[in-house]
Amino acid sequence: MSEFTDYAALPPDFAWGTATSAYQIEGAVAEDGRAPSIWDTFSHTPGKVDGGDHGDTACDHYHRWPEDIALMRHLGANAYRFSTAWPRIVPGGDGPVNARGLDFYDRLVDGLLEAGIAPSLTLYHWDLPQALQDRGGWTVRDTAHHLAGYASVVAERLGDRVHHWATLNEPLCSAWIGHLEGRMAPGTTDLTAAVRASYHLLLGHGLAAQAVRAAAPDAQVGIVNNLSTVAPASDRPEDLAAARRVDGHTNRWWLDPVHGRGFPADMREVYGVELPEHPGDPAVIAAPLDWLGLNYYFPAVVADDPDGPAPYARQVDRPGVPVTRMGWEVDAGGIETLLLRLTEEYGARRLYVTENGSAYPDTVRADGTVDDPERADYLERHLAACARAVRKGVPLAGYFAWSLLDNFEWAYGYDKRFGLVHVDYATQRRTVKGSGHRYADVIRAHRAAHTDSAA
Repeated sequence: MSEFTDYAALPPDFAWGTATSAYQIEGAVAEDGRAPSIWDTFSHTPGKVDGGDHGDTACDHYHRWPEDIALMRHLGANAYRFSTAWPRIVPGGDGPVNARGLDFYDRLVDGLLEAGIAPSLTLYHWDLPQALQDRGGWTVRDTAHHLAGYASVVAERLGDRVHHWATLNEPLCSAWIGHLEGRMAPGTTDLTAAVRASYHLLLGHGLAAQAVRAAAPDAQVGIVNNLSTVAPASDRPEDLAAARRVDGHTNRWWLDPVHGRGFPADMREVYGVELPEHPGDPAVIAAPLDWLGLNYYFPAVVADDPDGPAPYARQVDRPGVPVTRMGWEVDAGGIETLLLRLTEEYGARRLYVTENGSAYPDTVRADGTVDDPERADYLERHLAACARAVRKGVPLAGYFAWSLLDNFEWAYGYDKRFGLVHVDYATQRRTVKGSGHRYADVIRAHRAAHTDSAA
C-alpha cells in the first residue's frame, strides 16, 4: 500500500469531505410529496439497470440521515457534498413548491452544521422531474429557466446557512450518456437531442448561478465537471485526430463556454448540429465562477472509430494497466495533470476535487469488518497527486471522496460499490471500511501537521 505523507502541502483550511447524490442514497421516492424523476422511470424500465435495480429504497438516507452524519464525524470530515432532489422540492418541475421536501433539507443542513460539517449543495445531479421530461426535458429551452426557478426556491430557503453551491453535476453524463449513448436517463440515442441538451444544461447553469446569487448574495457558486486526460492509442494521424475530438467532447465542450470562450468551433463541426442560441446566451453561460469542481476517475486512451457515434473514437484497453471493478484504468497522475490544466489553461482561482473514488469487490470478514486495501491505495495515490499539484501552484481548496456510502450506482445498480462505508442493503447496516479508517487517519495527520507547524 502507498503511504500518503505530504500532509503539509495541503492548506490548513482544506475541506476534507465525502460526496453523495439524492437519487443514489435517499430512497423514499414516493414519500412526503416527492414526484417521479427520469431516473425513477429509467430504472423501472426493464433491461436498463443491471439486476433490475432501482433507487426506491437505496440507502434509506431520507430516514437515516442522522446516522450518516455521525459516520461523517467519525471519519473526521468537515464538509459534505450532497444534492437536493428537484422532484422532492418542486415535484412538477415548475409551479407549486413542496414544503415537506424543503423541510427535509432544512433538517439535514442544520444537522450538518451542528456536527461542524460544512454543507456543499449541488442543485442538479441528474434527477430531472419526469413532468419536465414529458415536456421535452433538456432538449427544450424552458427547462433551463425552470432550473433557475428551482434554484431560487432552494437558495431562498437554505442560503442563510449553505454557502457552497454547485449548479450542475457532470452535465456531460446528462447530455452525452443520457441522450446520445442511451445508457443513462432519459435513455435516448439522438445526436441532435444530445447537443441541444448540452446547450440548455449550460444555459441552465448560468441562469441558476444568477438565481442563487440573487437569493443568497454571499453564496460561492461553481459547476462540477467530470474530466479525463486524453491520449491517442498510437501515433497514427487518425488516432491523434481522434484524441483531439475526445478532448473536445469530454473536456473543452464543457469548459470553454463557462469560461467565456464559446463552444469549440471544431466540435461544432464534428457534431454538425445547429446550437439553439439566443442573443445574450454566451454571457449567461459564462457567469462568473467562484470555484470549479473536478470529478476524476480514469484516463481516456482512444483510437479512431469512424463508424461509431460522435466523437467517432473508442476507448482502448491497455494490457497490464490496473483497472477498478468498473473496468476503468487507474492513473493517479491524471488528477494532477487536470488540476494543473484547469489552473494554467483556464485560470481557475479556486478548485475542488468534488468526486474521486473507486469500485472494488469488498471483503466482509467473519467479524463483520470490511477489508478494501485496493480502494485505500487508490485514495492515497490520488491524494498524493493532489498534494503534488498544490506544490506546483494549484489553488486546491478541498477533496470530496466518492462516496460516503455504497449506493445505487446508476445503470450498474447495486453491484458496484464505491463507498468508504459498506451498506448491507437488506438490513441497511453501515460499516466503515478499511479505506474509511485510512481516510480518517489522513485527515487527522493533516490537521496534526498544521498544528505542529503553527506551534
